[in-house]
Amino acid sequence: MEAKKRMFVILVRSRLNTKPDVRKTLDLLRLFKLNHGVFITDSPIYKGMLKRIQPYVAFGEPSAEMVAYLLEKRGRLIGNKRLTEEYLQAHTSYKSFMEFAEAFMQFNAELKDIPGLKPVFRLHPPKGGHNRKGIKYPYHLGGATGNYGNDIDSLIKKMA
Repeated sequence: MEAKKRMFVILVRSRLNTKPDVRKTLDLLRLFKLNHGVFITDSPIYKGMLKRIQPYVAFGEPSAEMVAYLLEKRGRLIGNKRLTEEYLQAHTSYKSFMEFAEAFMQFNAELKDIPGLKPVFRLHPPKGGHNRKGIKYPYHLGGATGNYGNDIDSLIKKMA
């Protein structure tokens, strides 16, 4: 059996004038606004969802370091408060973002283990733009949408 992996999905193309089934799939993933990102697993259900919305999102497998970076820079609590290591230590058994990120990537922890953490990460537009052919082409043809694989770290770094 194949090992499970975490994936990060970012909405990089507008939802305007999309088909209803695409819009419904984006709603199910909580991708309501441009440049928002969520973590998912690579289960067959999510793979089918990604196949449907591939022209609108960028997705890939982030490293544990990038998960820790995202939690530190873009992790928000209810009330739009920043997630801090002090809050993490006080409300979970983890001492740092990196420790939690490693447990998260190995499926020993979930985002909902941090009480009050919002599951959607609001990102900036990428610094320097998408600097390839843009959002109308898939990543393997020089564009910005589709499967980035492990290269998603560079996109997250530009957007966080």
